[in-house]
Amino acid sequence: MENENYNISLKVKYVNNILIINSKRILIIKEVIIMINKNIPIFFSVDDNYVPFLMVTLKSIEINASIDNTYNIYILTNGLKTENVERLLKHNKNNFTLTFVDMNKKIKDISAVLHTRDYYTKAIYYRLFIPSMFPNLNKAIYIDCDVCVKADIAELYNYDLSNNLLGAIADEAVSLVPEFQSYTKNCLGIEANKYFNSGVLVMNLEELRKINFETKFFNALMSYKLSVAPDQDYLNVICKDRITYIPKVWNKMPFKDTNLSLEEIKLIHYNLSYKPWHYENIEYEEVFWKYTKQANLCDVMKNILDSFTPELKQKDIQSGKHLLQMADLQSKQQDTLLSLLENGEIDKNTFLRTDTKRSENVFSGLVKKVTKKLKKV
Repeated sequence: MENENYNISLKVKYVNNILIINSKRILIIKEVIIMINKNIPIFFSVDDNYVPFLMVTLKSIEINASIDNTYNIYILTNGLKTENVERLLKHNKNNFTLTFVDMNKKIKDISAVLHTRDYYTKAIYYRLFIPSMFPNLNKAIYIDCDVCVKADIAELYNYDLSNNLLGAIADEAVSLVPEFQSYTKNCLGIEANKYFNSGVLVMNLEELRKINFETKFFNALMSYKLSVAPDQDYLNVICKDRITYIPKVWNKMPFKDTNLSLEEIKLIHYNLSYKPWHYENIEYEEVFWKYTKQANLCDVMKNILDSFTPELKQKDIQSGKHLLQMADLQSKQQDTLLSLLENGEIDKNTFLRTDTKRSENVFSGLVKKVTKKLKKV
């Protein structure tokens, strides 16, 4: 059994002296069964702008949760308004606990090297620091705030990762877009059907600590700039070949799928521009509005939808085009990350630059500077 925390309680239950656990029949000598209450750690990254969407996500998790588990919610943030903290604390009840984690100290000295694009913020990187910041946890779930969960999230947590680093779902958008397929294969060295989305992760924190994941991440960050999907790309490269692939029902994106019914889907991820609070007629939008109603946020969301002006929609379209152009450009350049890993200019184990000239450049100095500061955090 993995080293995890459990709450133990006693309940009397008559089962004809037979208990079924994991398909095994166990004879009960006494009709007192020890019920194990499992703690499920779930992490989110959020700023004030995304609090309403996190509230919808939390409501969907609550509605489908089991009373037999305790769901420990960790909210990674660089600061929230008091009113938003109070709104989120309404979910701190029954078998749900909320903990706010201030990320300012962690990223203060390294923020300058955490590059982002378009509307993304530094918060996309927070998930990468979970292993080092929570040494008491050996396993956890990370989820983006633009999802609705239709099943008990404990089912996702219970996937056996063995000694793999992550449990993840292949990115459906990548498999559908030629530019992304070319990018992941030619730039990262990962086939499209193996490139996973980082918005839903089961993290083997113990194994990630064993490989010194955070150090490898910063080495890779300084050695090569990935701009298409920064946190996701670095995760895919560093964790390559140590992934437990989970069925896409746990990270279904809003694309029509004739082979999958809505009833089969366990989690919907409204990623990229496919957001029902920005556009109408998004696939599976009825699920979002169902949980929005149950979270008493219909007026808020409809106001956001109405406020998404034609100018903002045009900007969103241009952002999507820019992303495709960026992916296409990086996949065709001579010095891709894959080529540098294959010719030895970047070490495959440490992700550090190995050649003399490049090791003397500014990136090398930043690696030393960041590593030194990380030890103080």
